[in-house]
Amino acid sequence: MTAAALSPGMAALVLFGGFFALLVARVPVAFALGLAALPVLVIEPRLSPMVMFNEMFKAYNSFILLAVPFFLLTANLMNVGGITERLMRLSRALVGHFPGGLAQINVLLSVFFAGISGSSTADAASQGKLFIEAQVKEGYDLSFSIAITAVTAVLAVVIPPSILMVVWGGVISTSIGAMYLAGVIPGMLIGLAQMATVHAYAKRRNYPVYPRASAGEAVRAAFTSIPALMTPVIIVGGILLGWFTATESAAIAVLYAAGLSIFYYRAMGLRQLYGAILDTGRLASVALFCVGTASVFGWLLAYYQIPKALLANVTEWGLGPIGVGFLIAAAFLVVGCFLDAIPAIIIVGTTLQPLAASVGLHPVSFAIIGIVSLAFGLVTPPYGLCLMISCAVAKVPMKYALKDTMIMLVPMLLVLCAIIVWPEIPLLLPRLISPELLK
Repeated sequence: MTAAALSPGMAALVLFGGFFALLVARVPVAFALGLAALPVLVIEPRLSPMVMFNEMFKAYNSFILLAVPFFLLTANLMNVGGITERLMRLSRALVGHFPGGLAQINVLLSVFFAGISGSSTADAASQGKLFIEAQVKEGYDLSFSIAITAVTAVLAVVIPPSILMVVWGGVISTSIGAMYLAGVIPGMLIGLAQMATVHAYAKRRNYPVYPRASAGEAVRAAFTSIPALMTPVIIVGGILLGWFTATESAAIAVLYAAGLSIFYYRAMGLRQLYGAILDTGRLASVALFCVGTASVFGWLLAYYQIPKALLANVTEWGLGPIGVGFLIAAAFLVVGCFLDAIPAIIIVGTTLQPLAASVGLHPVSFAIIGIVSLAFGLVTPPYGLCLMISCAVAKVPMKYALKDTMIMLVPMLLVLCAIIVWPEIPLLLPRLISPELLK
């Protein structure tokens, strides 16, 4: 048998060195992952460039990944079909009278949006158009308006249904239903932390407040929003009851959102439907191309047993579940600054899984720690996609809103620490509602 041309150390140097060099050269992440893997496939005599096509095809030949474009389409249908507008009215009726009323509405609308779409980028784009200019006109600082819009958008990856949870379940074989339930409490805690942050800013900077909505206004807003709010109930409830899989639930969410937009709210025509499908195709193609190239990169890591070499010394440190939890969070926090969340799950998640299992960290707790940690990467440079989108809407550079963004991440970091120290926080709902999913 031909000897390997590269040692694990050399292979890791070529892979990661090439990847970061390409990132510095501003090559898109999806292409950088594939191009970094190509030299190894050429140099290694036991491999060939055909491995790239084979592994990418295996990654795409996944029923569960069909949920990604379906959830993206659901989010786009919400935006063009009047659903977001109804949820905004409900949010105003519920929290508009809190200090920093419009920013509080921004947070609560993100909670509602997260429970339907699962897409942070769609949230950042739609919320940015709705809130940034409106908040500035009402006297809010532009940097604050951008920061709160970007930071609240990350709720979509934590609160179910989450696209990242679907990908995690497909790659690391963790129950998606259990992750959906486990994400509810951490997501709500992050939402409350963000509302408390808005409260502190509003008191310090005297941001405006709306008059309290009457009981009649609140009831009418709730009545028109109930059909939209039933979406997460249908998705998560259907999975837990065994009526359909995660992918089937995503398809049903599309049909339900389209039905609401066309027949109930009557706010969407063929032109808007075509635009939503076109936009979904563009977003889904980027996300799924990342899945393919990251799978090749991850396959090479496994081929050279690089994760085993990286973790060889870590297992000797004698860390318990809490120590390993903080180590996992730190790894995802750093990687999330440079890499999209989906390839990060494929590469880093699979690398750290054996370490989590070795200390008895529950797979669902491991997933929630990883996903919440990756949520930070959506607003931290140099990647910071949600912050980038919000700044693009406001037509300012990313550094303009960086200070306020970092301040707003502190309460979110405290929530992450809490779910590491007390792993029963994310496991509480799965144990109460469907304990068989944790087995």
